[in-house]
Amino acid sequence: MKDALKIYFAGDLFNHKDLTGNAALASRLTAASGNRWKVLLPQDSESNCARAVEEIRNRDLELLFQCDVLVANFDGQELDSGTVAEFMYAKFLDIPAVLLRTDFRSCSDQQAGGEPWNLMCSGYPRTHSLILHGMTLYHECFNREGSLEEKMVMYHDRIARKLIAELEAVIAEPPWLGRDIAVDHYRRAVQSAGNGLERLLTGEVLAALVAGKISRGML
Repeated sequence: MKDALKIYFAGDLFNHKDLTGNAALASRLTAASGNRWKVLLPQDSESNCARAVEEIRNRDLELLFQCDVLVANFDGQELDSGTVAEFMYAKFLDIPAVLLRTDFRSCSDQQAGGEPWNLMCSGYPRTHSLILHGMTLYHECFNREGSLEEKMVMYHDRIARKLIAELEAVIAEPPWLGRDIAVDHYRRAVQSAGNGLERLLTGEVLAALVAGKISRGML
């Protein structure tokens, strides 16, 4: 069996709804894909807020480098700034991305028919959007017979299966980053972040990460 492809799940992780919702969707993504996808949640490595800001940021970026794909939760009338930063960093690394929104409100400055968020977050290569109406999906699942737990599983399972379809489609798109320059490009990305990230992502580590992504067809 091939190793699971790793998803970096970027999104809010500041309250019980964020934390449990992220965990529930991650679980269904793994199960519905038959373990083809493994979700890495930044919240699982952020056990408390006692660490230095640079350490939290660097550990999240280290995790992002290790992943094959990014899923970014684009809910909210204002997109979470940390999520946007992680998305843009993923694009610099040529990491495929799926932007997920279940929020039925719009925070868009785009013309009618455009995506419901700031236009500066649209139009990037190897990026798909999955826009669902969270309330409609809620009623479709919760008006059925069954326990609350069964309805919760159904709700997250429907989102997960749609996400899986987008994930499979986006990784089929060709990378723009050439294999011959990928290690140097990743090294420059580490340098651009500064503040100690180079101690976690050494040249040897980056070479191994790039080799792994090439072997999996991600680069």
